[in-house]
Amino acid sequence: MKLKYMFSIVLAFLFLSNISIFAQAKEMTFEQWQAEMNGLKARKETLQKEVNVLKTDVDNLKKQLAALPSFDDCKDELYAAVGSKKSGVDDFRKAVTELEGKIRRKEGPKADRQADLSALQLNKISALPEFFEKVHVTLPALLAEWIEAPRDITYTVVRGDHLWGIARKKEHYGNPFAWPKIYQANRDKIKNPDLIFPKQEFRVPNLTQDEKDRYDRLRRNFKPAPVQ
Repeated sequence: MKLKYMFSIVLAFLFLSNISIFAQAKEMTFEQWQAEMNGLKARKETLQKEVNVLKTDVDNLKKQLAALPSFDDCKDELYAAVGSKKSGVDDFRKAVTELEGKIRRKEGPKADRQADLSALQLNKISALPEFFEKVHVTLPALLAEWIEAPRDITYTVVRGDHLWGIARKKEHYGNPFAWPKIYQANRDKIKNPDLIFPKQEFRVPNLTQDEKDRYDRLRRNFKPAPVQ
């Protein structure tokens, strides 16, 4: 395209110049006409040299381009550097996309998503420019922003249990005054809070911060009756 463009310029220049010359022929002497023709000839030779130089440059660029590896070959070489192939990178890309969706939708448990991310980070493919930012920066930041509420606990009653004692267990509330929370969460199974039976399964729900503060105040303010 560059060569055709250059030739078009040269022809147009010569054509316009010839028109100008013939239009002024009656007013030019032979010596002036000869000088004009010599100038045009010199200009033509200069342009031809420039065209030849451009043609040489184009030929050299074509040779360099032909010697370069293809885009696919470059990708294969890059994938090989991380011990993988195109199919492996495609699978990794799919896994990253799926994990990002789960984290953004907060599909818990969060610990499982953290384990999934850790597995991706340990994969050498994560070092590729396509994945590094997302796997090592973006997704960890999203996980850090994810505040997961603790899950409810299911507790099976054993002989000698009572709601007061169940609430007092460290793995539950660590505060016996919070027993009403268990009672309210299991009203379908508990008819009388003083009567619970072995093998009953109770849900031990999470306390809100307000509830935790309220039951803590009850425990601090409790004063046992004096022994008589």
